[in-house]
Amino acid sequence: MYNTVSVNPGYAGSRGHLSIAALHRSQWLGLDGAPKTQTLNIHTPVGYRGMGMGLSVVNDAIGPTSETYFDLDFSYTIRTSREARLSFGFKASAHLLDIRYSELNQFSPDPTLQQDIQNRFSPNIGAGVYYHTNKFYAGLSVPRFLETSHFDESSLSTAKEQMNFYFITGYVFDLNSYLKFKPTILSKITQGAPLQLDLSANFMLNEKFVLGAAYRWDAAFSGLAGFHATEQLFIGIAYDREVTELGQAIFNDGSFEVIFRYDFIKALNNLKSPRFF
Repeated sequence: MYNTVSVNPGYAGSRGHLSIAALHRSQWLGLDGAPKTQTLNIHTPVGYRGMGMGLSVVNDAIGPTSETYFDLDFSYTIRTSREARLSFGFKASAHLLDIRYSELNQFSPDPTLQQDIQNRFSPNIGAGVYYHTNKFYAGLSVPRFLETSHFDESSLSTAKEQMNFYFITGYVFDLNSYLKFKPTILSKITQGAPLQLDLSANFMLNEKFVLGAAYRWDAAFSGLAGFHATEQLFIGIAYDREVTELGQAIFNDGSFEVIFRYDFIKALNNLKSPRFF
């Protein structure tokens, strides 16, 4: 919900001003080598002709493997009504892969897993469509089209990118003058993997406090909390717990996320209320 530009390049510039967000996620706390993710994104409208640009850096680490994505996002937005906007986005990516086989505990050493991989480069492209009004949004995207193989086909070790199809949507209901309610859906379809479906319900009180809960189908429950420290600065945290057998393991203390977002809003008098998406 707060890293949309990494999923859909059509989101770039849609907030109407320069926006920077940084997120950290530590998954399965207590498990050695568990996944960790850091993201940093910046995006802004460009000029007065509906153009938007963004830059994202995503770093994923799990065990002896780390991957870094550098994404450039471009969007073009057209007005479909007084309040509605339709954006078309394009993403250009550079991917760096590190695998440190030397960190593996190989009880029977495998001759194909001896030489570490460092900064193996592969390019990619993606695209997305994003539609929004002041209260509603929906988007469809494929962040990476190219199904790159990171190893030789003859190797015993294989890793291949798959196309991920993302659909996102949400709506903001004004329950009263102090309270807003926003249900959201994020779904991801990947060949050879189960459908991923994230459902969330979020409340915003007095345009400052955000509380919510989320459920990832057959995977985890999450609790969410956020605070608008100023009109520009948002701070949020989340904690989730697996509902699978892994979640019941004594070494797994759940997953934790924290996010900071800063919006460079020049004319606060023209802003009716903080954007809830």
